[in-house]
Amino acid sequence: MAESVPPTPPAPFQSDLQSRQHTKPKQTKQKQQDPPKQGRSGGRQGPRVGTSGSGSDGINAPGGSQKLRGFGKDKPEVRVSKTLSWLLRHGAASEGLAMRADGYVKVDDLFKNGRIQPLGLTMEQLKGIVSADSKQRYTLVYEQADGTALAYTAVQGKAEGEGVWLIKANQGHSLKAVELELKPILSVSDIPSGLAVHGTTNAAWVAIQKEGLSRMKRNHIHLAQDVGGDNVISGMRRSSQILIFIHVQKALDAGIKFYLSDNGVVLTEGDETGYLKTKFFDRVEIAKTRIAVDGWEGGRETDNPAVAT
Repeated sequence: MAESVPPTPPAPFQSDLQSRQHTKPKQTKQKQQDPPKQGRSGGRQGPRVGTSGSGSDGINAPGGSQKLRGFGKDKPEVRVSKTLSWLLRHGAASEGLAMRADGYVKVDDLFKNGRIQPLGLTMEQLKGIVSADSKQRYTLVYEQADGTALAYTAVQGKAEGEGVWLIKANQGHSLKAVELELKPILSVSDIPSGLAVHGTTNAAWVAIQKEGLSRMKRNHIHLAQDVGGDNVISGMRRSSQILIFIHVQKALDAGIKFYLSDNGVVLTEGDETGYLKTKFFDRVEIAKTRIAVDGWEGGRETDNPAVAT
């Protein structure tokens, strides 16, 4: 196979709003307007993501940001990424976006979606969003006519031929029809870090310590491979207050199935009721201090520095 020249990294996503952020607007006297309407979350709706769209890196979004996920304080590219994440994980069916059983949707169909189309999002901007995502939430590929999928980094420009661009979320789905191609975990040694830990809040821990972890409306319970540092890609929110370390081997021996997603998240459907019971909790810690919660000190010895002793 001939060596390919590494492609130029996609340019970071940038909206017209960003290009105008450092331009001080002229002070003009305006008549008093009605207060902004309340959003679904109860907060005020944020600024539009690009209102006129002029530069080649900008996006046209006259009124489009009302359909974007996220908050007004979020950067434009963050709101677009949150919208992509919602569409690919939860909203495809309700939005009429055709999705394959493996979670992929056609990029052309995505661009035509009512939430995305007003932005004038380009392929290069989409590549930039995928590339810049620190949690590697997405997989973007070019599927050739023979079914061979090429990573977006191996394809220059829009590509030629009879292939099709596809994108999917790597995990986090609530759509029951989606069956991702996940790597089965048959023993704890199949987890690169050897760890599986769930982060949660103090409020949620009150119920979890009695009932166990629930997948709720999602298809899987999400577990990270670490609690901080370079090894964490996805699977845990930084705002987590409680860390629940799972005894994966004990759960596997009891018949609980685990999988590894493309972006390194450990996933499990739990038992037949959708729960990972507390008997599979190995140790529970307070995230800020890394001190064990009373009664949840755990008995497993480990050399992994991620687990406090």
